[in-house]
Amino acid sequence: QVQLVESGGGLVQPGGSLRLSCAVSGFTFSLYAMSWSRQAPGKERELVAGISSNGGSTNYADSVKGRYTITRDNAKNTVYLQMKSLKPEDTALYYCNASLGVSAQKLEYWGQGTQVTVSS
Repeated sequence: QVQLVESGGGLVQPGGSLRLSCAVSGFTFSLYAMSWSRQAPGKERELVAGISSNGGSTNYADSVKGRYTITRDNAKNTVYLQMKSLKPEDTALYYCNASLGVSAQKLEYWGQGTQVTVSS
């Protein structure tokens, strides 16, 4: 059974930091690119960070660049999202995603999400 379980969300004050974790099982984690996306009520889902299967490449949305860092530990089957200098607009449900391949051959899995709320 494929599982992606996010954790680490919560309430944090503006300017604070938080680290999200996504523990995966049921597939070969080291073969998959991983990403974090977020969705706030009434807004479109936004891809915020991605990392290649071996961790050699990362990418970030402009809105979080310089504040968020995505990392992975293939030995632990876990991907992380370190968030700093948090802003109220970072408030959203954050999802972990795993992907392999492209187009018709692509495999993709999603977690259930973890809530991040930035408020004073």
